[in-house]
Amino acid sequence: MLKLVFPIQRNSKANGMSETTTDEPVSRAALNKIIIPFTTPSRGKAAWQISNTLIPYAALWALAILAFKDVLPIWVGVLAILIAGPFLVRVFIICHDCCHSSYFKSKWANTLVGYVTGTLTSTPFTDWGKAHIHHHATAGNLDKRGVGDIWTLTVEEYITAPKLKRIIYRVFRHPLFMFGVGPSYVFLIFHRFSQKGIKHKGRLSVYITNLALLSLLLLAGETIGYKTYLLIQLPVTIIAATLGVWLFYVQHQYEEVYWERNDVRDSLKAALEGSSYYKLPKIAQWFTGNIGLHHIHHLNPSIPNYNLQPCHDEIQKIQHIEPLGVRKSLKSLRIHLWDEETKKLISFKAMKLIRKARRKKENNDDQ
Repeated sequence: MLKLVFPIQRNSKANGMSETTTDEPVSRAALNKIIIPFTTPSRGKAAWQISNTLIPYAALWALAILAFKDVLPIWVGVLAILIAGPFLVRVFIICHDCCHSSYFKSKWANTLVGYVTGTLTSTPFTDWGKAHIHHHATAGNLDKRGVGDIWTLTVEEYITAPKLKRIIYRVFRHPLFMFGVGPSYVFLIFHRFSQKGIKHKGRLSVYITNLALLSLLLLAGETIGYKTYLLIQLPVTIIAATLGVWLFYVQHQYEEVYWERNDVRDSLKAALEGSSYYKLPKIAQWFTGNIGLHHIHHLNPSIPNYNLQPCHDEIQKIQHIEPLGVRKSLKSLRIHLWDEETKKLISFKAMKLIRKARRKKENNDDQ
């Protein structure tokens, strides 16, 4: 686990070298002073990222259309769809940053680009953004689960739950549902309706996004045909949605993730220990807009994605956080319940052992 200490550079006069010590505790205020320069949006970086994302994405769509119209071999269309999926993840990251008002300095620019990229990713900009900001405010808080996060029960909650609820929870947490049915449901159906507790502007963004998606569908029907449009749009969206849900899952669902009750929750630990440093191959990091550096994003959501890596490199202390590699992240598929005693996410199998031990103790006490 991460120890919240900050490396202080001290010069040694004896050898002219500098050495790093980690014996002083860090505060959020101290970290914020270091990262403030990285919270300044760059119009140039934003414009370049939009260009190197949307132009290739449009080109891939063009290739897929030509393939389904028999102008190019069908394998070209299939390959274009497979590549367009990761590009759509990158489009979503732009929308995500606009929700945090971190992508541009201008509010109207964030809103405009947010709505456009939100429509491309089937995501209502304001509605989703409100829920996501709530997620940031409550991450790692056991008493405020349920909005913008993945359904997670504690061991005690699961054991005392009715049988039907336990069955539903097991189905929900199964990888085939979580990454099979789940992503398609969230982006194709769930996002067509306003989320609970979201006010007028959020609901309006759902209506606007739905109207925009309907307009695109009708326009496509009159130009390239409904069949061609859906043969491209649906698989691209499902691929991107599946990748996106996996990223969000592994960012907050790993063995030593931080969770605490509201009265003792530490916001700094919730940011740095409650969010993973998901170390991806460079090409995957590019497609996912550096969102694997999620611990830094939760430390300060005002850092645009194109500044996350420089910020990570600059803050020496954060470099010592144990990264979560791709192979290790796959173990997250087997952990489903939060154990408040060990402060870890555990598997259903481990929960059964706890339950068995508890019953044995109860039987011994009755004797």
